[in-house]
Amino acid sequence: QVQLVESGGGLVQAGGSLRLSCAASGRTFSSYAMGWFRQAPGKEREFVATISWSGISTYYADSVKGRFTISRDNAKNTVYLQMNSLKPEDTALYYCAAGSYGSSTARRLYDYWGQGTQVTVSS
Repeated sequence: QVQLVESGGGLVQAGGSLRLSCAASGRTFSSYAMGWFRQAPGKEREFVATISWSGISTYYADSVKGRFTISRDNAKNTVYLQMNSLKPEDTALYYCAAGSYGSSTARRLYDYWGQGTQVTVSS
């Protein structure tokens, strides 16, 4: 079992930055690929970014490429999402997820999910 707790969300003006954190319980954190997803009101949950268990491989949605950076610290059981140049369309509830299959953009391949942290970007 892996429990995930997100933090770092908040209200920020367009063009600003936030760093989300996701703390994981359990000693097997380093064996999981990690992903960030987001869900805006009235929309489906969508992929944002993913990172391999080693941290070597990353992949981003086109909508955030060049603005967001995913990273992880296996010694701290934590994955991060640095978000720069935020836009109002980035407003959503952000979730982190852990997957034993490997890095993926598909929600169904993630085994564990956090409760989410709200990010609101004002124009």
